[in-house]
Amino acid sequence: MNDLVRQHTALSETDLEWLHLLVSEWQLLSDLSFADLVLWVPTLDGSRYVSVAQMRPNTGPTSYQDDMVGHLVPRGRRPLLDAALDEGRIVREGDPEWREEVPVRVESIPVRREGRVLGVIARNTNLLTVRTPSRLELTYLQSASDLAQMIAAGSFPFPGQQVDMDASPRVGDGLIRLDAEGVVTYASPNALSAYHRLGLASDLVGQHLGSITSELAPSRGPVDEALVKLASGWAPRETEAEGSGGVIQLRAIPLKPKGTRIGSLVLCRDVTELRRRERELITKDATIREIHHRVKNNLQTVAALLRLQARRMDSPQGREALNEAVRRVGSIAIVHETLSQNLDERVEFDEIADRVIAMVSEISPGKVACRRTGRFGILDAEVATPLSMVLTEILQNALEHAFTQGEGGTVEVSAARSGSGRDDARLLISVVDDGCGLPEGFDPQRAGNLGLQIVRTLVEGELGGTFDMVASEPRGTKVVLDIPASPQK
Repeated sequence: MNDLVRQHTALSETDLEWLHLLVSEWQLLSDLSFADLVLWVPTLDGSRYVSVAQMRPNTGPTSYQDDMVGHLVPRGRRPLLDAALDEGRIVREGDPEWREEVPVRVESIPVRREGRVLGVIARNTNLLTVRTPSRLELTYLQSASDLAQMIAAGSFPFPGQQVDMDASPRVGDGLIRLDAEGVVTYASPNALSAYHRLGLASDLVGQHLGSITSELAPSRGPVDEALVKLASGWAPRETEAEGSGGVIQLRAIPLKPKGTRIGSLVLCRDVTELRRRERELITKDATIREIHHRVKNNLQTVAALLRLQARRMDSPQGREALNEAVRRVGSIAIVHETLSQNLDERVEFDEIADRVIAMVSEISPGKVACRRTGRFGILDAEVATPLSMVLTEILQNALEHAFTQGEGGTVEVSAARSGSGRDDARLLISVVDDGCGLPEGFDPQRAGNLGLQIVRTLVEGELGGTFDMVASEPRGTKVVLDIPASPQK
């Protein structure tokens, strides 16, 4: 719509915002009217109309099989559009049009903002299925007529009340019509069922909706005046009412077709099961985070016990082995700590990588600098946990064996992603040092070092990737990892 309006019309940005607000609301008018809506705006020179938006009803058959957006129509071809634009009134004159052997009643509703007519809504009703209307259909049509008059007067939509139509109740979910005092004059079967779910034992008609709603869904503190006013239809707002038996979502729409409030529409939807599932998910998420938090605490306890044991060891080899175990446990604890702070089982691994680098750097003589380049990005927990251990082992190996005591150098960890989608994305990781290099005849795939055994097992077995160690130019060693960025199924 933005492109069409800016290309073909003289409307300002504030006018365009008004049209966006209208289009976000007009599903309501379409459903109440059982009709298609097409928004026509005059072109810059006034010689034509351009259709900038279209809506089909959920409550009846469409009268347009094709998409009308972008069509240009010369002025004069559709007299109802001309009359509505020029006279600023709703035009219903004329006989039905025949489209592919289907009779269609066409009406034109001017779209007014601050006294100016910006465009015209063509309301097209398929008459092929017209029958004797029921009380529900009569209420729908009367409500649609009131909304159409408000659009023509510039009092609908309501400024500052942007509505998320995916989350708000719709006409078919449940409709209640109130008089000017907030008393129910009509309630659709779905609306009545929703209030029965709250605990209503009688009919809604004749009841003051605000009072009955506050009785069925009492607040824990003082009387909720906002709920009473909203359910009475005094303001265009949304809220939820929760009783002992369920939860309903309410949306109030004051009706002021001639400038004076004559009543209100209240759309309602039973969201009991939806809210129950949301609470279950919230409880589940909280439980998962608490589990990760406790696992992290337990791992830190294990690391502390190993550290105490290492201090009591007389053998330097035994002490170093326990310290390596402390770092391995610590790398897993870092992942669980990060997971305990997230709402899902995914983590930003760059932060974890930096903490692992800092942890392992503690064993360096002080002259070896470790740094990270590139981004790991967001990884699932199934990838992040083994990868943190792999990174710990590779860095430990580099700091322990690549440099002699007192020798300076650098260790660089770099990461990059390849592949466009999540399922085919791969993570390319390299750890490069400028140390003494690999021993003569060294085979990384067969070396018996415990750290390398852990790396091979995790990379090839758990992560489903590849691992290799090669000589780096001009000196040093380069470890290359190629792993899927998503868990293996």
